[in-house]
Amino acid sequence: MAGRGRMARYIVPAMKETAHPLHRQIPLTRENLRSGVIRDWIKQQDPTFVPMAEDEVIASRHALFGGKAPTEDVWLFGYGSLIWNPTIEFEEKRCGTVFGVHRRFCLETRLGRGTPDCPGLTLGLDRGGSCRGLVFRIPGRAAEEELDLVWRREMISNAYRPAWLKVRTAEGPVMAVGFVINRNHQRYCGDRCDDEIANTIAKAQGFLGPCCEYLFNTVEHLAELKIPDAGLTRLAAKVARVQAASAS
Repeated sequence: MAGRGRMARYIVPAMKETAHPLHRQIPLTRENLRSGVIRDWIKQQDPTFVPMAEDEVIASRHALFGGKAPTEDVWLFGYGSLIWNPTIEFEEKRCGTVFGVHRRFCLETRLGRGTPDCPGLTLGLDRGGSCRGLVFRIPGRAAEEELDLVWRREMISNAYRPAWLKVRTAEGPVMAVGFVINRNHQRYCGDRCDDEIANTIAKAQGFLGPCCEYLFNTVEHLAELKIPDAGLTRLAAKVARVQAASAS
């Protein structure tokens, strides 16, 4: 993508000129995750948002590994932005499929890809169906450090639940860490229809950029990997139509 312009099939509109502090761009990078820049920014801009405490984040991570830090290689399943912006170091990646959950825009975001006045949506793994994505193999020597970054990224709140997922790959099945939507979370919104989702994604933007960029990037990279998501592709087309109508 050149700047914030044309992707292979979709156009990401330039960020609107606005004084809204949540429209300031903060890239999602290793450095910004490790330093706490993103976490601190969220706390400053939305005093009603209560992030998980540092010790809670660590406890959540260690709980998945029997109460201690991992020492062996760990697989991580990516189904959204992890596919095109993993921010972690890994030694291998494979395409894989998880059964029993599917990818859906089912989590409202008032920060990263939206604002309190104009919330956006992000992806989660919701119950039923199947999901194709990427699994990344993190070497044991780096597992604790890399998973710390992953938890800082995914577990700012308890909107997701870390879980072990069986991922089928061409080389055989692997058990991977994945983040499943917490249906009891106040920002869960899995009952929205596609038209409502498309209208939301078409107009929302936050400090990580336009919400549509998140969708378009995911659709494009899944297509490049030859594991397209038909539902997301239809949704991207709807969003593009909404944006074209608004611009005319």
